[in-house]
Amino acid sequence: MKIIVGLGNPGIEYVNTRHNVGFEVIDRLSEKLSISMNQEKLKGVYGSGMLDGEKVVLVKPMTYMNNSGECVGDIARFYKVQPVDVIVISDDINLSVGSLRIREKGSAGGHNGLKSIIFHLRSEDFPRVRVGVGMKRQGQNLASHVLGRISKNEEEAMAEVLDDAANAVICMVTDSTQTAMNKYNKKVQ
Repeated sequence: MKIIVGLGNPGIEYVNTRHNVGFEVIDRLSEKLSISMNQEKLKGVYGSGMLDGEKVVLVKPMTYMNNSGECVGDIARFYKVQPVDVIVISDDINLSVGSLRIREKGSAGGHNGLKSIIFHLRSEDFPRVRVGVGMKRQGQNLASHVLGRISKNEEEAMAEVLDDAANAVICMVTDSTQTAMNKYNKKVQ
């Protein structure tokens, strides 16, 4: 069993913001895998289905980004899975738009949602898919950057990387994280 978590913020005002790319990847996975996101409990919205003979649970925490670990920890304990079976999809300001970085484990890298998950899982040993959303402009407030929308000239690259992220997650479940890293990790300048 795999728990696949996309990070974001609940609420209409956060739709299509840089911080919500995790939610957008979950939406793509929901569509590709025909999994309805129609259940709500444990501080999240989720749906479950099968992928290549393995049960998968798609999750969108409804706790706001900085408290994502509350939902993730509760769901991991509810389904009795280890951190290695939790795949987390998040934004990454240190990667340019169109870049994708998949890792088997690691630190939060300054991302508050990942910090919360590490705290609640009591482990850094969970795979993650980090979607590049670009660095903030000099003098720009970080919050206004990550809560801002993708610009028109970035939309095509973002749509492509969101599809790649969904396909990478599928590869992680059906093959391995290492295979997904080899196939989908990409850095755009």
